[in-house]
Amino acid sequence: MEKLAGDMLEMILGSPQGRLTERVTKYLVTQILVALRYLHLRSIVHCDLKPENVLLSVAQQFPQIKLCDFGFARIIGDKSFRRSLVGTPAYLAPEVLKNRGYNRGIDMWSVGVILYVSLSGTFPFNEEEDIAEQIENAEFMYPSDPWDNISEDAIHLITHLLQVRLRNRFSVERSLNHIWMQDYICWCDLRRLEATLSNESRFLTANADDARWERYREKWNSEIDAERMNRVSDQTSYKLPTWKELAWRTDIIF
Repeated sequence: MEKLAGDMLEMILGSPQGRLTERVTKYLVTQILVALRYLHLRSIVHCDLKPENVLLSVAQQFPQIKLCDFGFARIIGDKSFRRSLVGTPAYLAPEVLKNRGYNRGIDMWSVGVILYVSLSGTFPFNEEEDIAEQIENAEFMYPSDPWDNISEDAIHLITHLLQVRLRNRFSVERSLNHIWMQDYICWCDLRRLEATLSNESRFLTANADDARWERYREKWNSEIDAERMNRVSDQTSYKLPTWKELAWRTDIIF
């Protein structure tokens, strides 16, 4: 059996601020979404997605993740629905609690909760009150501490994952293509992981994206040169390295 180094919840609780940075969260959640895409294309729904079921390959800031505990997993087609009660209460989707038919959308609700927990270190729903009613009505807030320091794009993605109506809830593909997920530094971090695991396999990024991100990097750096802002306090002053040069540098935070 492969030896792993803990889970995502331990990583969140063990971080200096009790929550993860946006950079690390994007890196981990991208891997979760890619894994879900693989499962959903095969009509497999995890049904119990939570940080404790996201295992880490190494005890470092940028590990490979692996999903575990498929005890509640179900085979559910694209237009099929199930009704059996599955999952962990704090991560359950509204349709499960209401005993309505559910499909792969319940995994996407769980991704929204994972995002919220990762970025804030707290649950979106108050477990000391009637959590079922809160979930069924998507009654949650973004308190100023810490959400004032978290990007609007991240909040936008979470809000569109924690949607009561299935038709309004973001899918795997829509989440992966969201502006918050489409991030050059995250792409570099994922390329580094792919290169570490294999020189040939591209299972997290696509060859077709290479030229797009290289054009983005060149445009960014040319603008920095033009403004002569190579190294000041504002984060936009950083010149972007290539993914091979980045080497998971933590001094660059986007």
